[in-house]
Amino acid sequence: MSAIASSAVDLARVQFATTSLYHFLFVPLTLGLAPLVATMQTIWRRTGNDAWLRLTRFFGTLLLINFVIGVATGLVQEFQFGMNWSVYSRYVGNVFGAPLAIEGLAAFFLEATFLGLWIFGWNRLSPRLHLATIWLVALGTWTSAYFILVANSWMQHPVGYEVTNGRAELTSVWQLVSSSFALWAFVHVILVGLTAASIVVLGISCWHLARGRNQELFIRAAKLALIVAVPIAGANLWIGSHFGIYTTETQPMKIAATEAQWDT
Repeated sequence: MSAIASSAVDLARVQFATTSLYHFLFVPLTLGLAPLVATMQTIWRRTGNDAWLRLTRFFGTLLLINFVIGVATGLVQEFQFGMNWSVYSRYVGNVFGAPLAIEGLAAFFLEATFLGLWIFGWNRLSPRLHLATIWLVALGTWTSAYFILVANSWMQHPVGYEVTNGRAELTSVWQLVSSSFALWAFVHVILVGLTAASIVVLGISCWHLARGRNQELFIRAAKLALIVAVPIAGANLWIGSHFGIYTTETQPMKIAATEAQWDT
């Protein structure tokens, strides 16, 4: 353990990094799978083809499992802000806490509430209203991601604040929520989510097709996944590249570290 951590701060960093990495395994899949499931259900409502209903329920179940695990790991991460980094939280809490509170009280409850309505509303809500619930889930996940990225981006590129009495104080909500760093990060993460989810859908579909199971069903899912993955992944090459350039301008030390340029 001494090679990994030699102090309480090092242990806190290892713990928080592990939690963050594990949490982010599930976040992109939720961000991308929610609109894909909503698209499948929309196609079913428009065409009446029950194959799309089966796909909606199948991948909707995966969305639910992934959502639950993502929430659980995310809660652990938020507790660590107060437990591992209490001094930091006290210093920046008046700024950093605002987008986190909005995410928890508004965006998260939006997606969680309508996800519950979608789960239990199949035979209780009207077809249009039930379809609207899954699209609102997708909207909630994206809104949640945005406010989390606003908080994260403020740590990367602080704006709209001043230090008063030894603590950071918010001076401009608009500068906080419209940070250029947050906007670049949001677009990049959403495209990553759509790419990840479409590749997962494609992989699962190919697994079934290779074994000759429900081929007529999963060929539809594979086509939808490819329609999403190819242009989105291509667009994200451009977005990711330019986001990297922007990050180099705002955080040259971070980019130097990622490239192991220790003496520049």
